[in-house]
Amino acid sequence: MTPQRVTLITLGVDDLKRSRAFYEAWGWQVASAQDGVVFFQMLGAVLGLFGRDDLAADQGRPGTALGTGAMTLAQNFATKAEVDAAFACALAAGARELKAPREVFWGGYSGYFADPDGHVWELAMNPFWPLAEDGSLTLPVAG
Repeated sequence: MTPQRVTLITLGVDDLKRSRAFYEAWGWQVASAQDGVVFFQMLGAVLGLFGRDDLAADQGRPGTALGTGAMTLAQNFATKAEVDAAFACALAAGARELKAPREVFWGGYSGYFADPDGHVWELAMNPFWPLAEDGSLTLPVAG
């Protein structure tokens, strides 16, 4: 059986230096960098930045134009103030605001931004999904 987990998320980027600078300015710390790729350690997983054309070639699809925006990466926070602070930091680092954080129909609080390559992030506080002390998220058991 295949385990339900993601251990590495790789984003195809147009300018590796610019993208690395954005994530560092947003407060992320590089865990490892090699020629053409940068990795950030996350809680239980890794985020990688890889040149878009190189990523297409690595996937066995050289010359394919890889798109963005069809999925959302998300960070959940314990409070609205934490959402607001992380959102402001992302904008200051060079993100493009898509939707400012606000109360949402499902009872939480969230906003969206795009990184310099158009990858969409949601920052949210969900009162129905409490976070562990380390910031990890485990959904309540369905009854």
